[in-house]
Amino acid sequence: KPGAGNQLQVFQDSGQYWDGWNIDPNYQQYPLASPQVKSIEWIEQGPIVWKLRIIRQFQQSEFCQDYRLEQDSPLLKIETTVNWQERHILIKAAFPLTISADRASYEIPCGVIQRSTDPQTDTEKAKWEVPAIHWADLSTSDYGISILNDSKYGYDAQPNQLRLTLLRSSTWPDPEADLGYHHFSYALYLHAGDWKQAKTIQKGYEFNRPLQVKLYPAVTSSVSDSNAELSDSQSFLELGSDSLILMAFKPSETQPQRWILRCYESQGEETILNFKNTLGLTLKTGVNLLEEPQETQESISPWKIASFALSQE
Repeated sequence: KPGAGNQLQVFQDSGQYWDGWNIDPNYQQYPLASPQVKSIEWIEQGPIVWKLRIIRQFQQSEFCQDYRLEQDSPLLKIETTVNWQERHILIKAAFPLTISADRASYEIPCGVIQRSTDPQTDTEKAKWEVPAIHWADLSTSDYGISILNDSKYGYDAQPNQLRLTLLRSSTWPDPEADLGYHHFSYALYLHAGDWKQAKTIQKGYEFNRPLQVKLYPAVTSSVSDSNAELSDSQSFLELGSDSLILMAFKPSETQPQRWILRCYESQGEETILNFKNTLGLTLKTGVNLLEEPQETQESISPWKIASFALSQE
């Protein structure tokens, strides 16, 4: 909603026997005053990056958040540094939205799960906090919003709101849990269509494993002296399907001359592996997780983890 993004909402969170693991199911009945703004300033306004820094104070804790926009990027990144000095307090980043959806989607290991945003059963009501890996998403048929994260995995959702849990401050079993400095980032990704059409899974991986630029000395030999074909872009491996996510590319544990490629289907739809590479490798056979040979199936069923043995041509 206009003017309401990234609300830092604070709640009292105490009285749980398993303090370090359990959030008070009634925490929303005990809201505390929100952090107060200390300063707002532009840190960077360049042709590639714009960055706005907002510093807030909550009791003995200070939040420094850099709102970062990059050229040609669909993400609003929020880079956060916190000096956290509270006990039995829970803080969330809330994003009230102008859309309304009856289900939210969350990334889980090698898959995606949907949960109701308007819980009706006792089982649904017990899930006031749910886990996700790289992202959670709230979408209608034509528009949606994903919240990406690089290290914070607790979410809750309402039909028109997503919230990400940033910090807690339990005292048992560790009386100093979470005290001190924290550095983490999360991002707002607005998109057309649902999370599948928006490729939110890929955005989550890109956010957690960003491209690293390496600058090497210029090549002195001419193109005619090299067998390498120069172009504007190069790809070592291609799987041939947007829904296949590379999990591992590693030497074989049992056969030194072989490599293992492992991937999974990420959108709940059958797809085809069309393996291409510039490393001189050919796909020899399918293998299981113990790298034992099994039937090679280039058609990969929904959510399946698939492994293959590769060897030099």
